[in-house]
Amino acid sequence: MADLTETTTDWWKGGIIYQIYPRSFQDTTGDGIGDLAGIAQRLPYVASLGVDAVWISPFFTSPMKDFGYDVSDYRGIDPIFGTMQDFDWLIERAHELGLKVMIDLVMSHTSDQHEWFRESRRTRDNPKADWYVWADPKPDGTAPTNWLSIFGGSAWQWDSRREQYYLHNFLASQPDLNFHNPEVQQALLDMAQFWLDKGVDGFRLDTINFYFHDAQLRDNPPLAPELRRADTAPAVNPYNHQSHRYDKSQPENLAFLERFAALLRPYGAAVVGEIGDSERALELLEEYTGVSGRVQMSYVFDFLSGDSLPAERIVQVFDQLQSVAPNSWPCWAMSNHDVMRHVSRWNLSDQGAKAYATVLMCLRGSVCLYQGEELGLPEADLAFEDLRDPYGIEFWPEFKGRDGCRTPMVWDMGVNGGFSTSPPWLPVPHAHLQRTVVAEEADAQSMLHHYRWAIGLRRKHSALRHGSMTDMSVDGTILSFRRADDKQTLQIRANLSEEEAGGLAPWQVQIIEG
Repeated sequence: MADLTETTTDWWKGGIIYQIYPRSFQDTTGDGIGDLAGIAQRLPYVASLGVDAVWISPFFTSPMKDFGYDVSDYRGIDPIFGTMQDFDWLIERAHELGLKVMIDLVMSHTSDQHEWFRESRRTRDNPKADWYVWADPKPDGTAPTNWLSIFGGSAWQWDSRREQYYLHNFLASQPDLNFHNPEVQQALLDMAQFWLDKGVDGFRLDTINFYFHDAQLRDNPPLAPELRRADTAPAVNPYNHQSHRYDKSQPENLAFLERFAALLRPYGAAVVGEIGDSERALELLEEYTGVSGRVQMSYVFDFLSGDSLPAERIVQVFDQLQSVAPNSWPCWAMSNHDVMRHVSRWNLSDQGAKAYATVLMCLRGSVCLYQGEELGLPEADLAFEDLRDPYGIEFWPEFKGRDGCRTPMVWDMGVNGGFSTSPPWLPVPHAHLQRTVVAEEADAQSMLHHYRWAIGLRRKHSALRHGSMTDMSVDGTILSFRRADDKQTLQIRANLSEEEAGGLAPWQVQIIEG
């Protein structure tokens, strides 16, 4: 049983979380795939950045159709990642280094290989028959609703055994759990407690707004073209053509999140949720994080999408945040395992990337960094034959999927960038080999040292972690705002352009105390 003594429960507030994609961090077995032992081995490097916690993407038993986001055993470690002993060592090592560990829970759906689904699909009257979302066809045999899968096509898959459709918001091999069933909720809470008792300090909740569906199975209405946004799905995906009123983001989710939060409270554990909604993400952020007793923080996709992030857009986001989510606690990120790396997405020079890193560390909220971001790694340009991501394979070439941000971490100029002694599961781009950890450690002006400085800035100034943020404005390319608490006041001005403006050099960020 975990130590339930009083712990510091607000470590997450204003904290910095470093995301690790285990397949691509460090391979210790020579199979070309990263593993838990590799993460443990590299934790001193992560700690040297000054971050508060690591978020580890899924390592559970899985057929890997969606590379771990299709779980077949929530309490098992997939052999490609190692053993439970490796995980125990990782937790111990992280805590020795002062790092919290958050693991990625995928609760909206499982793999079709999970024993729960194997039983559920067997008959219509077995003990788990109602653990997934099953529905009869319409009289003409077509799907029960017009709901679409994010990964393409209908969100319903016909199953000949039950002669019914089952819901899958992602791959057909990822059936959605039925959260309207109390037994499903309890099974997932029990699973979370298992990992809390193993010593984890919190969870990243995948697709936190996808847990519940409309029990009446009503069709989604169409969304006018001028209202469509490509935040959570690429523009070429017809998923954006619907207003997702009924297939996700249901009000019943709030009561479950309160149950989940109550489970975590004695452990001092924290949650960062992923809200995938292009229409009302900030409203959901308020509902989920702005009310005591739900989740501590969630991230949205405002800074994880788009071909640029001008000062004006940042002000728009925070104006909207103040308007519709004034009590929320966001977790800001510019890159992660699902989107093109931001230095490529926004076509940034090194100076530009440094400026955005500094601004990110000055914003109110918490922060997620993605492995390799601190090295300034660009998106890898992969050939179609190198792709492993089913999302990219489906929508190639207009959308190349997520493999370009998932290539291996580069540590040194050795074989495969020091990631593996064998050919890795995704190729290491030549351009990345110019930006290894070893190379950037040796360069005082490198992106790595700038990220350490920016993280240190946030840790040094309590106003940046916990203080208020006021007076945000934009003047051309100049972003200005004030951060303050009872100890200090900081005035931040950032020139987010390649031209001199407002008395600031290109990409200069000015921070004045007082």
